[in-house]
Amino acid sequence: MPINEPTIEATYQAMQRKLGKLVPGAELRIKAELVFEINRLKAERGAIILGHNYMEPALFHTVPDVVGDSLELSRRAATTECDPIIFCGVRFMAETAKILNPNRTVLLPADRAGCSLAEAITAEDVRQLRKLYPGVPVITYINTYADVKAECDVCCTSGNAAKIVQSFGDRCVIFLPDEYLAGNVAIETGRKIIFPQKNPDGTVSHLGEPAAATLSGPAGTGLMIGWRGRCEVHEKFTVEDIVTIRKQFPKVEVLAHPECSPEVVAASDFSASTSQMTKFVQDSKAPNFLILTECSMGDNIIAENPDKDILRMCNIRCPHMNEITLEDTLRALRENIQIIEVPHEISVRARRSLERMLK
Repeated sequence: MPINEPTIEATYQAMQRKLGKLVPGAELRIKAELVFEINRLKAERGAIILGHNYMEPALFHTVPDVVGDSLELSRRAATTECDPIIFCGVRFMAETAKILNPNRTVLLPADRAGCSLAEAITAEDVRQLRKLYPGVPVITYINTYADVKAECDVCCTSGNAAKIVQSFGDRCVIFLPDEYLAGNVAIETGRKIIFPQKNPDGTVSHLGEPAAATLSGPAGTGLMIGWRGRCEVHEKFTVEDIVTIRKQFPKVEVLAHPECSPEVVAASDFSASTSQMTKFVQDSKAPNFLILTECSMGDNIIAENPDKDILRMCNIRCPHMNEITLEDTLRALRENIQIIEVPHEISVRARRSLERMLK
């Protein structure tokens, strides 16, 4: 919940108690003024702030009304009556909120806030895959832009990806765009995964047997078609990182986001969405935890669990999530920027795939 204190000094004291071990006092002094003004203006405007788990601690623990992973934030975005919606996350998340609330103002407090994974695939790529594999349903990870969501049958998050794949039984499915998440879901659901090739001219080709056109039938049973997209943060974690930490902390429990490689996930003790990782730490009595995901999330778990020993690899920070600041959140509230717009035709089609996910 946001820190709603009656004065700037009281706001600072509340932030100091929560974040004093993570953020220098002088920085908290400055940020307390921003937090106080954001919460004041938010109440005045009737706004709601949604904060992803990857936000920096001084923002995450002070101004959002709802925090969580992309699934939880999508659910809340679908039901809120507040206007405007300020989305402290990357652009595809703000687009999702706009698709689910077409008549409300959605603000993204950043100029760009892109995503390497979302940019790994285009709507044209999906259209080509549908032509190449006629009749094969398309599942698209929520970490994609609106025009890609509009071309798919159903969206998913890391928290429900396996469940949505299993909802298609043994039918062949296309799973886009994260090759590592697809690989981990294939292992979890007992499927074989293949990857088509994107050619220099932009076309997509099928590799190997059986023939592409047969995969909607018995030949495609138990098969998943992936895509060679990756998160620029999660692909940096290695099995060697885990081996090194285990040598120093033999009883450590390693948590890896499923956007990490299947080898890293296999070497870990637990892999799930960011919200499930948070709950795991809260419930576990292990002496140490290594959290292999975006660095700020480790800080946010430390703030919520001061008695837990969290080991971090803080050289790995998402440059896109890092664009979201308290300064720009205040500017968004004051000046109504950046307003997120999604063309109506794309919004209507993308909404169907998101609603299927939420059901």
